[in-house]
Amino acid sequence: MNIQWYPGHMTKARRMMQENIKLIDLVIELVDARAPMSSRNPDIDDLAKGKARLILLNKSDLASERWNDAWAAAFKAQGFFVVKLDSRARGGMKEVQAVIQEACKEKTERDRRRGIINRPVRAMVVGIPNVGKSTFINSFAGRACAKTGNRPGVTKGAQWIRLNKQVELLDTPGILWPKFDDQQVGLRLAMLGSVNDEILNLEELACELGEFLEKNFPKAMEERYHIVPEEGRRKEEILALVAKERGCLAKGGEADTARAAGLLLDDFRSGRLGRITLEFPEPEKEVQHGE
Repeated sequence: MNIQWYPGHMTKARRMMQENIKLIDLVIELVDARAPMSSRNPDIDDLAKGKARLILLNKSDLASERWNDAWAAAFKAQGFFVVKLDSRARGGMKEVQAVIQEACKEKTERDRRRGIINRPVRAMVVGIPNVGKSTFINSFAGRACAKTGNRPGVTKGAQWIRLNKQVELLDTPGILWPKFDDQQVGLRLAMLGSVNDEILNLEELACELGEFLEKNFPKAMEERYHIVPEEGRRKEEILALVAKERGCLAKGGEADTARAAGLLLDDFRSGRLGRITLEFPEPEKEVQHGE
């Protein structure tokens, strides 16, 4: 399954980010905690060279807590500041505020030595489509500042948002990169909903997801669909079992796998399957990862 999606406005958005980066003290990068590496745009590291960096493991409430901790440790080991976050809940915002001040402590002290006092930290918020940037900004600000939506590409232009006396945010559109060299990355992003569903073969995508879940999160498949792992089962059979269990049947009692595909993807994306992580921070042995 070959996945590529790079609408024209993303080129413009990248150019705008390049132009604004000189004004920025801190780059806040949101990633999806269910696939933290796949949901990182590799271009961001080039754009943000020399800047303080904060990674927000967003939607961490939908990802396995064990793997949230492992990913946070992996990113911290690379020199990033990290906060696990559910941007729909305002509870974690105090921690984000504190970490922003910590990440920019050197800049603040440098300003003070120059006689510049109380200049707010200027932070650019970046991330791929549908990772929750606008929801984070609105929760952080405590008011609706940015447009939100559950589809990729809602934010089209950049906007400055004054949060308080300490922080100003530059919201940017979600951008992918021109080519997925590793198709597993494209596959995970499609599963998350960061690629437009209209360009995808959803049955094929759901088959890949079902196979991954049966192997790595069998408990979720058993609890939701009463599917017990079976050696050598084809991925198409898994989707057919989902169809039959959830009553997705066509005429003659045949499995309606098109309907089942939409249902399986929606159950995963919404968290109804439980807390699922799609990739792990180190090469994994053939083991079940559980919850």
